[in-house]
Amino acid sequence: MNNQISSNPEQNLEIAIIGAGISGLCMAINLKKAGITTFKIFEKADNVGGTWHDNTYPGCGCDTASILYSFSFEPKSDWTRNYPKQPEILQYLEHCADKYDIRKHITFNTEISSAFFESEKNIWRIYNASGEEFYANILVSGCGQLNQPKIPHLDGLETFSGTQFHSARWNHEHDLNDETVAVIGTGASAIQFIPIIAQQVKKLIVFQRSAPWVMPKLDFKFTTFIQWLGKNVPLTLRLYRWLLYLVHEYFVVYLTIKQNSIFGKILSAFLNFQRERIIKNESLKSIMQPNYEIGCKRVLISNDYYQALQLPNVEVVADGIKGINQNQIITKDGTEYPVDTLIFATGFDTVLLSSIKIVGLNNQLLQEKWQDG
Repeated sequence: MNNQISSNPEQNLEIAIIGAGISGLCMAINLKKAGITTFKIFEKADNVGGTWHDNTYPGCGCDTASILYSFSFEPKSDWTRNYPKQPEILQYLEHCADKYDIRKHITFNTEISSAFFESEKNIWRIYNASGEEFYANILVSGCGQLNQPKIPHLDGLETFSGTQFHSARWNHEHDLNDETVAVIGTGASAIQFIPIIAQQVKKLIVFQRSAPWVMPKLDFKFTTFIQWLGKNVPLTLRLYRWLLYLVHEYFVVYLTIKQNSIFGKILSAFLNFQRERIIKNESLKSIMQPNYEIGCKRVLISNDYYQALQLPNVEVVADGIKGINQNQIITKDGTEYPVDTLIFATGFDTVLLSSIKIVGLNNQLLQEKWQDG
């Protein structure tokens, strides 16, 4: 069996791409634009989209404006709002795959487990999880870092008698109504689904390690006029995209590179004012006060997170978790919290290519080469 990417003798440039998410699709589309068609994408899921295929939790959406969160070569003028939700982003990526006829190059339900570079033949020997072997001249990773959910080590977790799942693998079959639900983590995903499930559950207990900086979400619906303008006067889309880019770059530079900048101090003061204004309970105010300078961690955006935490059926616990005993979460101060369902909003294993063994020249393991950054 010939498992080369292509057997076309006229084109010996054969490229293997791992992942059919945003990066993989972008690579594939630009290869086709360059006239290169001897490539194949290996995708472990049953559809394109990457993280926007995997993450389907309630309220899932992007915290980057839609005009910016799209390919520069494939602008979309009919976004429904400034910050799009997951279904619309996935639909956009599906549109791109179909428009540029990329699906015929994709092998779905195929997870790549390892790749070895054979310097004598100048090729990559690639294996999927089933042990099947493929060959390519060039190997491109487009699998990103947000695909391996991270579950923290908690003593006694194996004894938990209720339902548990990670937000990136949301269990839509499980009914949260009239349950006591615990959420561990208060990052970018939790801040989106907590306000929604808080309206459904009997009691919600949010376990927080450190309070995030939260800024208002400048979200709004795109009117038909805005959509018409983007379609008929495309320069407006380009200008708005560049404006967003410049604002974001300025924001990053002055929060992460230039510490103690005037901009950072003004923004911190504004967000502190906002938090003090929205949160009425003094104890909760103290719990939600970040203990680090703005910019040291990802700044989150939301218009309903603080409001949700003040609902009568919601409790925020800032004490660390000591362990789990069957249906109880026990904090370090000895308090026991009985729960029916446990939801992990604890992010991902962000070690690049952590799930794939990549061996290059001189049998050098890529993870070892990169372990020191």
